[in-house]
Amino acid sequence: MEVIITRDYDEMSWVAAQIIRRQLIRKPDSVLGLATGSTPLGTYKEMIRMHREEGLDFSKVTTFNLDEYLGLPPTHPQSYHHFMQENLFKHINIHPGRIFIPNGMAEDIDSHCRWYEEQIKKAGGIDLQLLGIGSDGHIAFNEPGSSLGSRTRLKTLTESTIRDNARFFERAEDVPHFAITMGVGTIFEAREILLIAGGEEKAAVCAEFIEGPVTARVTASMLQLHPIVKVVLDEAAASQLKQAGYYCWVQQQKQKLVGMPSQVSFLRRPVSKK
Repeated sequence: MEVIITRDYDEMSWVAAQIIRRQLIRKPDSVLGLATGSTPLGTYKEMIRMHREEGLDFSKVTTFNLDEYLGLPPTHPQSYHHFMQENLFKHINIHPGRIFIPNGMAEDIDSHCRWYEEQIKKAGGIDLQLLGIGSDGHIAFNEPGSSLGSRTRLKTLTESTIRDNARFFERAEDVPHFAITMGVGTIFEAREILLIAGGEEKAAVCAEFIEGPVTARVTASMLQLHPIVKVVLDEAAASQLKQAGYYCWVQQQKQKLVGMPSQVSFLRRPVSKK
């Protein structure tokens, strides 16, 4: 696990977008796993900017979203279909037929979940999976206690997750209590994983999943066992890491390496001169 500590949310978003950009340059027909929520908004804004100003091409990209609320149609303003369309897809040149998001209105949920897994396999698997992290350490909607080998399925949301997500709805009672989500096992099969987190409220859980034990109580801790994981945090989210000095030292040493610009050139966002 590579931990990259950035100055603030904007730099965290910029670094994450640079990692995704590098993946698309290396493999234009990449399969990306995408996340929703407030954390990746800055990353998506930077991806849009790179598409418009630098010509970053998404025409061959296939995407799979992590999850969707049960019972919300794609047109609902709080559905993840709507979120992705408004905050990324309609601003880039991705083909609509290459976009996959779980269907919260599926009549046969079990069958739909199996279909979703099959589509990931048909696409050749996920090359790079973008993740956020919940305040209780969950990834996607794999709440505490989820099987670390789980697949795409229906999941009951915890009370804390429902409270966290209530800010996106007009009334707390409107927050769905169920979601269709990729499983931990599904996520773990991605070739590379990129997790981003920002803010002091994520500091404790980031320290726990990065430096604590691997446990189903904190499903993000499973990432410790994955061969290629990059965790990009702002300074606030990294504030409780016991080994923060070491992580920063590692990045400083990488910047000294000769002939590896692709590995280190994105570590500091250029500061504009006013």
